[in-house]
Amino acid sequence: MTESELQALILRAAGSKPHVRIFRNQVGEGYVGKALRDPEGVFLRDARHVRMGLFPGSGDLIGWRTLTVTPDMVGKPIAQFLSIEVKTPTGRVRPDQHNWADQITAAGGHAIIARSVSDTDNL
Repeated sequence: MTESELQALILRAAGSKPHVRIFRNQVGEGYVGKALRDPEGVFLRDARHVRMGLFPGSGDLIGWRTLTVTPDMVGKPIAQFLSIEVKTPTGRVRPDQHNWADQITAAGGHAIIARSVSDTDNL
């Protein structure tokens, strides 16, 4: 199974939970500008560089899960930031991806590396 196939399964499974809202986070960069069509291709006038997504290393899937805080915290529901990095069983986690997950966890969020749909069962 490819990473994108696994990602689609995890997105469906996690999204079916009523307390979880999860979205695809594509990170990349490119150029935008006025498109000029030419027989040789498409060219950009006044092109400018743009970055997309949250941050290099951020999870493939991001969102939140709703939690109810304990009575000593007033008992109100809160949204906890959620980050899921999807990897195949043999996929390697890059250092920036480990750092992202560590930072999310340290700040009180929930970050996981999912290598199967069952890794998201406890969301």
